[in-house]
Amino acid sequence: GTEFVLLGLLQYSPAHFCLLALITVMFFVTLTGNSLLILLILVDPQLHTPMYLFCWQLSLIDILFTLAIIPKTVSDYLLHRMLISAAGCGTQIFLGLALGGTECLLLGLMAYDRYIAICKPLHYPLLMNWALCRQVTASSWASGAVNALIHTVYTMRLPFCGPREIHHFYCELPGVLRLSCEDTSAYEMGVLISTTVLLLIPFSAILASYSLILITIIQMTSAEGRKKAFSTCSSHLMVVSLYYSAIIFMYMRPISSHTSGQDKVVSVFYTILTPMLNPMIYSLRNRDVMGALGRILGECLSCMK
Repeated sequence: GTEFVLLGLLQYSPAHFCLLALITVMFFVTLTGNSLLILLILVDPQLHTPMYLFCWQLSLIDILFTLAIIPKTVSDYLLHRMLISAAGCGTQIFLGLALGGTECLLLGLMAYDRYIAICKPLHYPLLMNWALCRQVTASSWASGAVNALIHTVYTMRLPFCGPREIHHFYCELPGVLRLSCEDTSAYEMGVLISTTVLLLIPFSAILASYSLILITIIQMTSAEGRKKAFSTCSSHLMVVSLYYSAIIFMYMRPISSHTSGQDKVVSVFYTILTPMLNPMIYSLRNRDVMGALGRILGECLSCMK
């Protein structure tokens, strides 16, 4: 057969049903929070800056990522269905890798944007102009997609043996590779290299940017300037550390060292938890976003009168 069996995240017990209900609630919170953030950024002219361009792209990634995984997980559980077609499995691998890779690159670009804004404010309009921002954003999406396409095509063409049981709640590359009959160690090395490039280049950019930002903040004379610079950076750093720690743990180890239990827990982290937290971290700690929300609510209320 050309189908795979997803052994899922949950068993059929009352406790796990409650967990499913919680995941469903988190899914709707994720969709609502990220959609609201995208709407605010697109509608409010004051948020039309490079930083918020990257921000709404991240929210779009979070929406697409959760839509690719959670509805199927929930419906499979409720319908007692565990099968996924080869095409469905390939689609999940592709979307997981493409969106994950794009997010890594965008987080790197955001760190660079903060570095220019805080350390070289006079050069900001020149170095972060709109044309350049659109180009680097498009390149991030293209790089993520090309990388994902290569891995997806290669993985789905492997011969799979025995029961095609994936010890996971969605088709993720390490879980699917484990089912292959042939030795994939050379290919796993390729996965490790491409992941290292996609992860470590932006991660190095983030570390370098924030080291320089920190030095600049320490040298600032005004306490207000220090506070403002620190608050814009701390929210980004929180998102980066949540996301990167999970991805590095997942993709920068040999497949043989993975256990299905570990993989599931770590995947829950970046498929359910971080997409829900991201808009909260960005908006609640951000005066610009809260200001935009206030203005739009004010306009809505005055229209209703």
